[in-house]
Amino acid sequence: MRMWKPLFAAAVLTLLSGAGAAAAATIEIIIDKMAFSPAQVDAKTGDTVRWTNKDEFVHTATVKGAWEIMLPQQKSGSMVMKTAGSVDYYCRFHPNMKGRIKVSP
Repeated sequence: MRMWKPLFAAAVLTLLSGAGAAAAATIEIIIDKMAFSPAQVDAKTGDTVRWTNKDEFVHTATVKGAWEIMLPQQKSGSMVMKTAGSVDYYCRFHPNMKGRIKVSP
């Protein structure tokens, strides 16, 4: 009966420490010269996508009917990817600026 206690304690510590769980990543997208770079990125659910605006203009990262992140000059904004699938976004002020995030589970 005493043998199970060390094994149980080790299992609990492993679960609490998150061993085996993948850490979420932060994916950087730079806005420069009126373009998102890179224009397409791959992410996983739980990852954060951060846009940094290096332009002299205000931009947005907008998903029509879903969300919008305002990106003033020389500032950053971010969004945690919660759902798998492809996300097409654009700048509301400059609709020719487009990007895509492919989110896998």
